[in-house]
Amino acid sequence: MQKLVNVIAVVSGVVSLTVVGTAGYVYVNKDAIIQSVTDKALGSLGGLGGALGGGASGLGGDLPIGTPDLAPSADAPAQAAVPTNPF
Repeated sequence: MQKLVNVIAVVSGVVSLTVVGTAGYVYVNKDAIIQSVTDKALGSLGGLGGALGGGASGLGGDLPIGTPDLAPSADAPAQAAVPTNPF
């Protein structure tokens, strides 16, 4: 019975050291890990990777400046009508 308790204690110690070691490795190398994941994520975008950092050339041309189609027309009311209380 004592041998079983000793084996469980050793296994518990190994697991604890593994967790602490992994956390230490991630903490020390966090910048490299973040850079690697970022590169892989941007690489998976394919043709859009350059468009995200360099304008909208990969999206099919230049984007329009301003939104004149969203401007209110001259005959539109100045303010939206306030709904009445249905109760």
